[in-house]
Amino acid sequence: MKIENETKLDYSDVLIRPKRSELVSRKDVSLEREFKFKNGIVWKGVPVAAANMDTIGTPEMAKVLSSFDMITCMCKHTDLSNINADDKDRQNMAVSFGMNDHSRNILFNRDSELNELLFSHNFFCLDVANGYSQTFINFVREVRETWPEKIIIAGNVVTREMTEALLLAGADIVKVGIGPGSVCTTRKMAGVGYPQLSAVAECADAAHGLGGFIMADGGCTCPGDTAKAFGAGADFVMLGGMLSGHTECAGELIEDDGVAYKRFYGMSSDTAMNKHNGGVADYRASEGKTVMIPHRGPVANTVREILGGIRSACTYVGARRIKDLPKCTTFVKVNRQLNEVFGRS
Repeated sequence: MKIENETKLDYSDVLIRPKRSELVSRKDVSLEREFKFKNGIVWKGVPVAAANMDTIGTPEMAKVLSSFDMITCMCKHTDLSNINADDKDRQNMAVSFGMNDHSRNILFNRDSELNELLFSHNFFCLDVANGYSQTFINFVREVRETWPEKIIIAGNVVTREMTEALLLAGADIVKVGIGPGSVCTTRKMAGVGYPQLSAVAECADAAHGLGGFIMADGGCTCPGDTAKAFGAGADFVMLGGMLSGHTECAGELIEDDGVAYKRFYGMSSDTAMNKHNGGVADYRASEGKTVMIPHRGPVANTVREILGGIRSACTYVGARRIKDLPKCTTFVKVNRQLNEVFGRS
């Protein structure tokens, strides 16, 4: 048994300290960034991504987010043959895979009919809850050898050594986050996790030393948290709960007492496992929850709020480009960051 005494931080533990800035307006800030990966592929856009969850990573979500030059990580259960998207939309979609037999059949049989659809997508997202197994590292290496031309997102992990291990195995972007999501209960059920701000900062430091990138996944509850993730060194930020409840999310509208709701659930919840696996296996427990989100209308309005918040953060510290935000950011530890006398909204 070992105890690490250094205090680790979540987004709620800090604020970004303002600095003198020569920026006149939020419109002077560029949120677009160009990435060149080791295989020579270049992607240019706004590095915010929709999570590959049942209700979030939908074709409808991808269509809207692509109009903002943002990424959507499609749910791994999406039928690729039914996606009606143009070339630009596909370039901003990540096709998601697990390590199950179905994913392996698609990935490692390059002669299959479905396999042909993968050529039009830049990104693959290799997604498991626990990225710490040697089996997953071997899987990432095998995918890289089979698909050298793809941008590979792989995770999830929260520590330096595993960030480095996944990059050395062939990942381009390491997904960082265990337990911080709004409908994830891993920290409660397993007692496992890592405060997200510290995880992002430490994994970013490790990744950048190897010429790789990270995607902060989970824990953002408001646009300010997204700005903090970028300030801590994240190259990409993945959002789930902040994009839930919108028209573009999968699922029917459910009315209760005159209010319309949409269902949102974690991918390790009873709801997800009943839907895709026939129930929760005897040897495991649910590590997610299901919630009802009041219908929030078109997601484009929320996207504008998120991007506007990030631009605002940049103007407060003098970051003309989103790429400059980490070197312009100083965090201050706080006991309270919001005045909630009239509620949290």
